[in-house]
Amino acid sequence: MPLFKITQPKEYYEKFLEKDVRPDNRELGEFRPTVLNIGCVTTAEGSSLVKLGNTSVICGIKAEVAEPASDGKKGYLVPNVELPPLCSTNFKPGPPSELAQVLSQNMVDFLTDSKCVRLEDLCIVPGKLVWSLYIDLVCLDFDGNVMDACTLALMAALKNTLLPVVTVDEDSGEITTDVSIHQKLSISKCPVSTSFIIFDKKILLVDPTSEEEDLATGALTIVTEGDNLCSIYKPGGTPLTDTQIKTCIDRAFLRGREAERLIEELIDK
Repeated sequence: MPLFKITQPKEYYEKFLEKDVRPDNRELGEFRPTVLNIGCVTTAEGSSLVKLGNTSVICGIKAEVAEPASDGKKGYLVPNVELPPLCSTNFKPGPPSELAQVLSQNMVDFLTDSKCVRLEDLCIVPGKLVWSLYIDLVCLDFDGNVMDACTLALMAALKNTLLPVVTVDEDSGEITTDVSIHQKLSISKCPVSTSFIIFDKKILLVDPTSEEEDLATGALTIVTEGDNLCSIYKPGGTPLTDTQIKTCIDRAFLRGREAERLIEELIDK
């Protein structure tokens, strides 16, 4: 690693960005190579593995039968993001880091805002039984933009999820699970997140690496679904002009369609 990069990382990046290129030879609006696998955890009802450059996230979904809440007709989605020490020296053993907690809440918001899974579709017997889906997202390698890796892994795993048929005897109340017959989880939408950072208060970079995130003066995440804009999340930092926001939205729609095609190609195989 060049000494200049270690001692003056901002100036090091500026030498590249003034030529509209990044140190890893990407254009400013270019994503890192994306690799997606599904069904990689055989003990889970649904699973996936996403590699976004050097960032890797694995997602496993476990389904459990539970009692519904007061309305009696809605199931549960319980996402959790883990950033273990093995993925980066930035994280230590012990309670979840602040970033892991933020990402877990982001996954809750992502599922709630997009309504990609209707909680009513997780109902088995109204007033008696529903599905509770525990969604575990574990970062295996951390090199920035875990948000986009997590949402892509989450959607691919949901699309891969098969639930066993559960019946309840009306007389005895006995619950029977038939693992030989499965039903696909109903997914009404396929939202995709696209994240950007702002460098030096003016330059937009999509799909940031860990180094780029450390140098960021602001960040922005846009969630799209098909032709629909689901949400824009900007946690402070450098303000953006209307033109910059439009540029980000346009890029997010392109990325959303690319990611959705990638998932569908694997699901249809």
